Amino acid sequence: MASIFTKIIQGDIPAHKVAENTDYLAFLDINPLVMGHVLVIPKKEVDYIFDLDDETYLGLHAFAKEVAIGLKKAVPCVRIGTAVVGLEVPHVHIHLVPMNTMDDLNFSRPKLHPGTQELEKTAELIRNSLLER
Repeated sequence: MASIFTKIIQGDIPAHKVAENTDYLAFLDINPLVMGHVLVIPKKEVDYIFDLDDETYLGLHAFAKEVAIGLKKAVPCVRIGTAVVGLEVPHVHIHLVPMNTMDDLNFSRPKLHPGTQELEKTAELIRNSLLER
């Protein structure tokens, strides 16, 4: 059965995409820790990050770096935190989280529930900052 992320890749489920190429996709988390929280995934459905082949693993991190650079321009913060947890969706994903304090990367705190318009505005800011590079 396809993961929710594969359904997003296939266009069966909408997402607020911020970057995409033939192998990877980055989109906003709809229940973010902070506004601007992005998920970066390979289009190849693999459950566990260390089961990725080397080329996909390295490519995913290079793609995440590009997105993080644009994200930091679009969402003012001290830095972009990263996390690979991988328990909630059986599809490799990297969390990119704008951080001003350590608590911004605390997955046990309550998540935000922004509306569609706020998410789309944030996605547009990130997309535009990636175009400026």
